[in-house]
Parts: sequence; structure tokens; C-alpha cells
Amino acid sequence: MTTNPMKQPGNAPAPTLAGVVAAFAAVYFIWGSTYLAILFAIETMPPFLMAGARFLVAGLLLYGFCRLRGAERPTASHWRSATITGFLLLVAGNGAVVWAELRISSGLAALLVSTVPFWMVLFDWAHPQGKRPTIATALGLLLGFLGIGLLIGPSDLGTGGPIDRMGCLAVLFGAMSWAAGSLLSRTKKQPSSPLLSTALRMICGGVSLLALGFGLGEASEVNLSTITLRSWFALAYLTTFGSIVAFSCYIWLLRVTTPAKVGTYAYVNPVVAVFLGWALASEEVTSRIFWAAMIIVFAVMLITGASRKKRAQKPEAKFTLPPRKCPSRPAQ
Repeated sequence: MTTNPMKQPGNAPAPTLAGVVAAFAAVYFIWGSTYLAILFAIETMPPFLMAGARFLVAGLLLYGFCRLRGAERPTASHWRSATITGFLLLVAGNGAVVWAELRISSGLAALLVSTVPFWMVLFDWAHPQGKRPTIATALGLLLGFLGIGLLIGPSDLGTGGPIDRMGCLAVLFGAMSWAAGSLLSRTKKQPSSPLLSTALRMICGGVSLLALGFGLGEASEVNLSTITLRSWFALAYLTTFGSIVAFSCYIWLLRVTTPAKVGTYAYVNPVVAVFLGWALASEEVTSRIFWAAMIIVFAVMLITGASRKKRAQKPEAKFTLPPRKCPSRPAQ
């Protein structure tokens, strides 16, 4: 007997098609647009203080919502886990992306962030009892790193001139940190509510980012009179839509449809980011970036598709990490 993935548990009504389409549109567009919003926010705001304020406010709002809805009170172990994973995901992961956008385009940053599945496969493989990549996964890795090489290699590999390698390497470091934090979060004790787990990470990560910003002297760069309305609007958008609305839609979609369908955001977000950067920030899309984007997105499709197929065929693998509450994604 097969079950309908759209059916809700208990007596909850099945979601409407319009509701599902709207939620997918939110995840596709909002998460794809966060890279441009980051670019606009740091035009007149220090990067780490901006990111810290965003996640701390979003985390506190989400925490209050969860507690009002009856979520459990976090334990000390929950906070310890959130501190570790929040640092890897939001400080080393997102913080690196925010800093890098001072040097590279938002579309390029989004393309490099989409390499997170590459690093997750490699880190899992490197584990003493890790899983060996399938042929399709290995091909995806090979294509993915060819795409990265095309982006950050010598300028004569493509048109459009050289790309800032420091900014690109910072984003790749952030993607690696996000992959490590995602894998580690599977083994850490977390609240039963995915939204509450996210809120704790945002709070801990936000506090750490603020501490980093103050430690680097960013407070001396803050001048409220010079912060533009566009930067304020971008910060508000990142806090509410990027961190709360889109993630809530993401969690809801995981309950009403299949993870494979929800995971398509990984292919769509970079395309949305590149288009918005070109349309709204006059970011150049050279043939080099275009072909690298095609290669990297196709590689992500190969890797994620192969991993889902393998899980479906072999539910009891030799080594499996404890299941996580929901798939992780770069909180940009």
C-alpha cells in the first residue's frame, strides 16, 4: 500500500496546490535573493555586525514563536550543541560568505555556496566508517571541481578577466564549514522541534558574529547617518523573509511533500541569485561564469540525485549518521 505524501497526519486537511506552489516559490526566490540582499546590506553596514544582528533578532523572534506554540524548554546540552553548530554554520559558514561579498559578486558567491554537497560527500567519505561515493557521485565531484577551477583558475581559462580569488576561497571555506556543521549537527542532541533547533543556532551564531564584529573593531565603522535606506531594508528582508519566512516554508514543505522535491532549491537558488545580481546590481555574467554555473549546477544534481537513489535502494547502509530533523541548507 502506498501513502500520499501530501496527506497530513491526523485530522489536518491536505494542503492546497496553491499553498504548495506558493511555498516552493518562497523557498526558490527568497533564498536565491538573500545573496543580493547581503550585498545591499553591507554597502553601508559592517559585515559581521550586520550578520550578527540579523541572526540574533531572527533567532529571538523564532524562539519566542516556538515557545508560545508549546515547544520544550531547551536544556543545557541543547544550548551547547547550538553553540558549536551555530559557530560552524553561521560564523564560519555564513560569516565567510558575507565578508566575501565585499570582494566578489553575489551571484558568484551563490554559485560557490552550492558546492556544499561536494564537501559533505568528501567529509563523509573521510570518516573511518564513511560511505564510498558511487560512480555517479564521483562523476559529480569531478565535474564540480572542474567548475570551481573554471571560476577561480587563471584568467585565460575564460573571458571576463580575473576573479578575486581571496573572496572565492573565503566562500569555499564557508561552504566547507557549513558542510561540517551540517554533518556534526546530526550527532548532537537537539530539541524535537526543527524550528526551535534553528532558533537556538541563530541566537548562538548571532551572538558569536556580534562578538567577532566588535573584536575586529567594526563598531567604529558604524555611522547611522550614513547607512542607506536600501541597507536597512536589506537587513530587515534578511531577518524576516530570509531567516524566518522562507525557512518556515521549507519546514512545512518537508511535511507535505517529498524531500527530493524540496531539495530542488539547491539547483534553483544559484540561478535566481545570478539573475537578480545581473538584473538589479548590474553584476556581469561572463561566459566563464555562465559555463561554470552550468557545470556546478549539473554536478550538484548528480550528487544529490545519486545520494537519494542510494538511500532508497539501501536503507541500511554500512555506516549511517543519526537522522537529522530536516535537511540543512546554507542560511544565507
